[in-house]
Amino acid sequence: MLIAKTAGKIVLDQQGVVRGVSNWGTFLLPKPAKKLQSTHHYGHHFIMRFDASARAQHALRRTMSLDPRLIRYSVVKMGTKFEEIKDIPGTAKFKSST
Repeated sequence: MLIAKTAGKIVLDQQGVVRGVSNWGTFLLPKPAKKLQSTHHYGHHFIMRFDASARAQHALRRTMSLDPRLIRYSVVKMGTKFEEIKDIPGTAKFKSST
């Protein structure tokens, strides 16, 4: 979870707030992913819920895109106003389709 620690530090250094981190563990990717001349079949998944400025998000995206340990990442906007996001929990449970 060193990558999650790095991501959290970037958010905190930019005066952001980390709401929670969920470790989903390692499992098979939906399709093989290529990065740095390697094909990856498994990936370690985690979700970090955070509030941060646009500058902090840019720094986070830049760092994540340059990190050779990351195959893929995404940042999702949960809402624009406090009322929209105040009841969203810090953890995200993995839902199996079985």
